[in-house]
Amino acid sequence: MYRAIAASLVAAIAITLTTAACGSVTNTTSPTSAAMTECPSSPMPPDSGDGRGAAPAGAGTSRIIVPVDTSTSTLLTPGTEPQIQCGRTPTSTHTDVMFATVPLTGGGTRRLAMDIQVPRTAGPKPLVVYVPGGGFMMADKGGNLALRTFIAEAGYVVASIQYRVQPDGATYVDSVSDVKAAIRYLRAHAADYDIDSDAVGVWGDSAGGYLAAMAGVTNGDKRFDIGADLDQRSDVRAVVDKFGASDLSRLLADFDPDTQRAMQPLLDSTAKYVGGPTSTTSLAADLAAVARANPVTYIDPTDPPFLIFHGNADTTISPSQTLVLHNALRAAGVDSTRYVVDRAAHGDVAFTGNPQNSLQWTTREVAGRLVDFLYRHLAG
Repeated sequence: MYRAIAASLVAAIAITLTTAACGSVTNTTSPTSAAMTECPSSPMPPDSGDGRGAAPAGAGTSRIIVPVDTSTSTLLTPGTEPQIQCGRTPTSTHTDVMFATVPLTGGGTRRLAMDIQVPRTAGPKPLVVYVPGGGFMMADKGGNLALRTFIAEAGYVVASIQYRVQPDGATYVDSVSDVKAAIRYLRAHAADYDIDSDAVGVWGDSAGGYLAAMAGVTNGDKRFDIGADLDQRSDVRAVVDKFGASDLSRLLADFDPDTQRAMQPLLDSTAKYVGGPTSTTSLAADLAAVARANPVTYIDPTDPPFLIFHGNADTTISPSQTLVLHNALRAAGVDSTRYVVDRAAHGDVAFTGNPQNSLQWTTREVAGRLVDFLYRHLAG
């Protein structure tokens, strides 16, 4: 990790900004700035009025009534300080880069875009595709800007993407396909963004963590490669899953009865995300369909290494969801490391509505482990 950062700092002195072929370019870091500063914060996600951006009913008062299992994981106790800082490496951001035009249920299309942060250093750099969360109801590519910037400054091209969600009439197949389409697009345009196309990882939070896991365990599975740039690979060499779901049929199994009743609408929308927008079948009534939507189903010993995080105070996605995935990966011989972060809640601001509730996720200790994992598997 430190060798990559040092190389970035040295190379940045001699590199000037190159205009990209697509999207607008913003100088996010001054090329002469040496002072470390607070990393930029994301704006609050928009509420479109159709449920996107809104936390599910009951999320604020939910309780998990089963103990958090750390027997195969490592417990981290980072507190909330010190926080990450930015400013060590100049970067450029290419905003609203269109990477796909996808069909919508009922007709019409939607254009999907990404924001790409590129360190202004010499030579091709590893790529990390960031998949934002949003409960399968929204996908705000502007989220988690602080940590995305921190990772970009460590020497990685970071692309935050949009994908189809349940209000679009999408299923998990559509969303996973969109993630893979973004990876193929970036490989096809690697020269435009100084990308090393052989060193690609995927990272996601919450619903994005689920999709990142699905993308990782379906390396080479052509059923999810749909759309343009099919001459490019969509496989990845590393996966970071932060508090993502795995078994969608058990999303509420660890919660108290009141929470289960209050969050029933979440299960109803998730059932449509699995079975399609016209589906009237519950998750419990179609376990075969749920299994097809479960990353555990696709695990293979050749899968890329996984880094998994979950907070033991998360009352949106139970920590047991990532535990099931982690244990299944390890049982298959896949390199998987899982950290349980003490007192950390669900870090997705789209749900908490309060950046203060996610401070554990931007501590130097937690973020440093993420960057170290990326270095070992993409840049080392």
